[in-house]
Amino acid sequence: MLTKFLNVALLLLGAATPIAAGKPSGGCGKKPTLISAGSATTPLNITAGGKSRPYYVKLPENYDNNHQYRLILTLHALGGSAQQVIQGANGWYGLPNLVKDNISAIYVAPQGTNANIGLGWWNSGGEDIAMIKDLIKIVEADVCIDQNLRFSTGFSHGGAMSFVLACAIPDQLRAVAVLSGNPQISGACPSPGDKPIAWYSEHGTRDQVLPIAGGREMRDRFIKNNGCQAKTAPEPARGEKSIKTVYNCTEGYPLTFVAFDGDHTPSPKDPGASKTFADTNTWEFFSQFK
Repeated sequence: MLTKFLNVALLLLGAATPIAAGKPSGGCGKKPTLISAGSATTPLNITAGGKSRPYYVKLPENYDNNHQYRLILTLHALGGSAQQVIQGANGWYGLPNLVKDNISAIYVAPQGTNANIGLGWWNSGGEDIAMIKDLIKIVEADVCIDQNLRFSTGFSHGGAMSFVLACAIPDQLRAVAVLSGNPQISGACPSPGDKPIAWYSEHGTRDQVLPIAGGREMRDRFIKNNGCQAKTAPEPARGEKSIKTVYNCTEGYPLTFVAFDGDHTPSPKDPGASKTFADTNTWEFFSQFK
């Protein structure tokens, strides 16, 4: 009788043992053979659709191949480049500067394709979607990623492409942060485009390049997709601080929209502020997911 009791107790103890969180990629537990610390400044290349494209990968300091990291795509604006994204104090959209509480990430900056008016995310025939899907596979086969914690962000054309990815592969991304994007310039939202995804976006009320009407249109699509309660998102008057509206949505699919008084910029600031809120808002939104 005692033996039976002990066996049951052991079974219960085993059942109570927590299973490792996350969904580890194929690169977990392996020494990287492609990506290194140098990949943050020396580009790698991917061939997709017959085109060779550079991309950069930033690993955390003291990268641990047994730790599952977030994957954050950082997409450049029209006329920019992958190299432009990684440069300067605000490289990688300033997100690596905000890492705390041991929440760290691996950042990927790929390059779009060229057109008459510059490098961008034209997504002709869905080629940019296909390239990014292939790129995710390549990166995750080499380094350790939590496949439940993939994200995309970008400004302008990069924001537009993040919107397209939210429509096209919501099952592969946990959230997006669209900075002054547009719902048409990277092609329309791929059909059906009705699946939920956690959504953050921001837009300037005086944007002369991509008017805020497009920002509202993208936001409203995901208000519907995410089952959010409709409500008015106030927008600031001239000279006022940005206004953040947080919606009540289906659990797991939050939605936040920020309207600011300003033109087309990746680094909006509130009146009197010395620093942008774009990076802190994005990181706050992304880091809530565990």
